[in-house]
Amino acid sequence: MNDDAQVCSGGVGRRRVIRIAVAGGAAAALGPLAPLAAHARPKAGDLLVADDVEGVPVAIKATDLAPGKPLLAFPFDPATKQIRNDSRLNKVVLVKLAEADLDADTRARAAGGVLAFSAICTHQACEVKTWFAADKALVCFCHASKFKPLEAGRVSDGPAPRALPMLPLKLSDGHLTVAGPFLTPPGAAT
Repeated sequence: MNDDAQVCSGGVGRRRVIRIAVAGGAAAALGPLAPLAAHARPKAGDLLVADDVEGVPVAIKATDLAPGKPLLAFPFDPATKQIRNDSRLNKVVLVKLAEADLDADTRARAAGGVLAFSAICTHQACEVKTWFAADKALVCFCHASKFKPLEAGRVSDGPAPRALPMLPLKLSDGHLTVAGPFLTPPGAAT
């Protein structure tokens, strides 16, 4: 079991504690609402890698996703070989849908039928990572907010005050690649 996996079994992994302490110390120095440094945000050209990657990161391809099976990912800077996982706000949830179901705006921000949204609920920053096929919605189980990927992440139910921020994608050699920044800032409403 890796250090981060111990969180699920009741222990807090050493690497996770160090990451939290470093991030917390930097945020405390800048104030309670410290913005994420511009260089740490997802950028055009970043690849996407699974959020639980260990060892050498492998870029995710659109063909790696099954329809209706969300996958959590982080942006990966191919130039510096760094995963942009310094902040939870960089975590994205990928979901593959039938391209025929996408409208023109959504299709323009998708890659191979895959859409990317912030995985952080806009209500109280829980993770959004579950798919309800009957509703065609991504769901946050903390407070049951539902988000409609086919409608630009619009809230369809629950207390979330705004849509999930979308991250535009494109394909580069079959790999899911960030095409631009989040369309709106990720994170919970303040």
